[in-house]
Amino acid sequence: MAKDPRKIYQLKIGLSGAKPPIWRRLLIVDTVPLPVFHTVLQIVMGWEDSHLHQFVTGGNYYGTPDPDDHFSETLNESRYKLNQLLKKEKDSLIYEYDFGDSWEHKVTLENILPFDPDAILPRCIKGKGACPPEDVGGIWGYYGFLEALRDPQHPEHEDYKDWIGGDFDPDAFDLDEINAPLLEYCRQT
Repeated sequence: MAKDPRKIYQLKIGLSGAKPPIWRRLLIVDTVPLPVFHTVLQIVMGWEDSHLHQFVTGGNYYGTPDPDDHFSETLNESRYKLNQLLKKEKDSLIYEYDFGDSWEHKVTLENILPFDPDAILPRCIKGKGACPPEDVGGIWGYYGFLEALRDPQHPEHEDYKDWIGGDFDPDAFDLDEINAPLLEYCRQT
């Protein structure tokens, strides 16, 4: 029987500028198409997939080209797989989500493992920190949001509590809350 040419990538996804760090460690098959990888990143990080995104590496931009933008150099992400962008350990790319808030994630290939047909993939194996709320204004808006929530006297404290629907724990991280929807998504694809 021929050896399976696929590999398992161990990736670290870190939200750029986040202090304390917000990150995830992910196991995923190397041949995943970029649009599927985008959805996996949304689930793993905790985003809601309500904004545009792109992958950036080697001076190239991969995303969904705008048919009305004749000057765009965006390559159609549906024509690429993850292993075409990340080829060896320590390779990295930027995944940008929400061009207004500009959430940049550094995706680093930490380890290349042999493919295991019995492995449940993709799977988050570790991480730290809660995903910031959508539309909070990028990393600086997120820090302002957290400051307002910590201070009951802050003029935006009550507005932010209402907006977020109560309390928000910036340190919250639960593997089961990530892997359950990830597994459900993978069953559907």
